[in-house]
Amino acid sequence: MSILATPTPAPEPRSKDVPRIAFLYALIILAMVVTQLFTFDTFLVLLASFGLPGGTQLSYVLGALIVITEVLALPFLLRMPLSKAFRWVSIVSSWVVSVIWIKIAAWVVITEQPVDNVGFLGTLVGLIPGWWAIFVAISLAILAGWASWGMWPGKRK
Repeated sequence: MSILATPTPAPEPRSKDVPRIAFLYALIILAMVVTQLFTFDTFLVLLASFGLPGGTQLSYVLGALIVITEVLALPFLLRMPLSKAFRWVSIVSSWVVSVIWIKIAAWVVITEQPVDNVGFLGTLVGLIPGWWAIFVAISLAILAGWASWGMWPGKRK
């Protein structure tokens, strides 16, 4: 018996398209996390300017949570050998990323915050908030669901 977790290979995908979808989602998340980390100090200020419930402190915590979950989602999406527990952490992180962005995009659009950047790519690239941002966040959720369905780490019937 070993104290250390034993990495296991990723489960076989249900179709040949699933690895491509997961890789596409991983590339999108990678672009997001790199640009957010590159401008992290101003990314936190941007999140605070959204007027989210909880104030500035919660916005700062949310900014850190966004970056952490984006990084944690990558190993599952890239089909790396992982322990069973970490594979579950990574799959849940891929869902949490899309849920967070849906909520942020919806908040900014519905409350009509006076901001000129939605923050998908940090403050490096200014993306004007609008209904398109909600649809992009929903498409991230669709990609997460598709990748999860196709590479589900649990037992299949």
